[in-house]
Amino acid sequence: MPAQRDAALQLLADGEMVLQGRLVAASNATFLGTVTLGEASVTCVYKPVRGERPLDDFPDGTLWKREHAAYLVSEATGWDIVPPTATRDDGPFGAGMAQLWIDVDADADVWRIVDAPDPRLRRIALFDAAVNNADRKGGHLLPAADGTLYGVDHGICFAAEPKLRTILWDWRGQPIAPDELAVLRSLRGQLEGPLCEALRALLAPAELRALELRLDRLLRTKVFPQPDPNRMVVPWPPF
Repeated sequence: MPAQRDAALQLLADGEMVLQGRLVAASNATFLGTVTLGEASVTCVYKPVRGERPLDDFPDGTLWKREHAAYLVSEATGWDIVPPTATRDDGPFGAGMAQLWIDVDADADVWRIVDAPDPRLRRIALFDAAVNNADRKGGHLLPAADGTLYGVDHGICFAAEPKLRTILWDWRGQPIAPDELAVLRSLRGQLEGPLCEALRALLAPAELRALELRLDRLLRTKVFPQPDPNRMVVPWPPF
């Protein structure tokens, strides 16, 4: 709901953050924390730029910004894929991103969701194609108890060159539905306005232009992308 989302974003951006511990399974420094503002508080994931491991194919110190950019694009689609995410300069370890913690449905089996495949994954697959997600693993899919299927860990999205690596290839080459095309068309239009200004603070000009071109191609071809036979298109490990 918009009111709950806005309240969560204010907490993530302005609340006092206290760390509870480190999520040791993450490849970059990632912490579990609580943000409190007045009487309200939420649990969050905090990823400081100081904890980012350098990558050969992404500029240093940019992963936290890409996480926020992915949230902005998700919000522009209205698909509620990425949990509320904010950037802040005053975290316990300095600048970084804070994202609302999602309690996963303990009875949900992500392997079964992907293997089926669950129709909720269509939007995530299309979102990944738009943002050029280079790391869509099963562990980055969070089924919540309310039925929402979230996607997280978008630090290596938005590269200017093609890098789509995902386990969600079930719809490859299939037609994009009219309602999905309408969302993509709306997203493309929003890149001519305030969304573009927000993304300019997070992405390089070439990356923003590549986002526009990917959307243009999806709208022109009206089909889900095919895997590139000349490069690895599934992340490892896949789950």
